[in-house]
Amino acid sequence: MDAPKDHQNVVTIDVHAAKNLLNSSDYRYLDVRSVEEFNKSHAENAYNVPYMFITEAGKMSLKGQYKSIKIWGRVKNPDFVEQVAAICENEDHLIVACNSGGRSLRASVDLLDSGFKHVVNMGGGYSAWVDAGFAGDKPPEELKTSCKIRR
Repeated sequence: MDAPKDHQNVVTIDVHAAKNLLNSSDYRYLDVRSVEEFNKSHAENAYNVPYMFITEAGKMSLKGQYKSIKIWGRVKNPDFVEQVAAICENEDHLIVACNSGGRSLRASVDLLDSGFKHVVNMGGGYSAWVDAGFAGDKPPEELKTSCKIRR
């Protein structure tokens, strides 16, 4: 069995290279943002399999009094690889993207570790895609999402 991969084993390309690959070859755009982020805006013909889920829950004690507060967290999608395998073959060429490049880098490592052979990470993520003008005519602030996952 191959040694486990890490982020240094992942090829990262910029949005211009990604756009060229999508236009000229059989690459598929795999968006690993949350469903909420994806539904706000996404690349044309993108597949969405969230790598992480955003959670909120919790209570906090302040001087003996409990107050409900929102605690944002994240949890890795335990079925991520299986969900990707349900829609993609190990030989498919995948461009993996998230909002800014962090989740997609980790997702790319997991896919490579699971036997996917042609995986590249899109540096800068969907935010860079929007900034490059690839997302359409709407103003960028209507298309982008803040990176809630990094709270």
